[in-house]
Amino acid sequence: MSIPNNLKYTKDHEWISIDGDIATVGITAFAQGELGDIVYVEIETEGETLDREEVFGSVEAVKTVSDLFMPLSGEITEFNEKLEATPETVNNDPFEGGWMIKIRLSKPSEVDDLLDAEAYTALIG
Repeated sequence: MSIPNNLKYTKDHEWISIDGDIATVGITAFAQGELGDIVYVEIETEGETLDREEVFGSVEAVKTVSDLFMPLSGEITEFNEKLEATPETVNNDPFEGGWMIKIRLSKPSEVDDLLDAEAYTALIG
């Protein structure tokens, strides 16, 4: 299973790519594998400012619906609109084309609380 070293991770199985004060967020290959075939991604929080751990959307799979939690505090500046028509991109390409949101960070120090690839690998066993 792919766990890129250049990303950060959460205990909620989200990955985060940091570029200055912008974070790109998606779910990990482990998460999409556990969920199964993703049929719908719902994110209605674009333009909103949310705190870390708040729900920013949900992902619907054949098996279940799962909430998505903010990994970092900030404003959701962009939603990957490609996922509206092709939500299965999250299954096929979770770390590139399957990204979900971009956040303008309001508390950059929170990045220090995220897991690195080694810690995330240990978490999922």
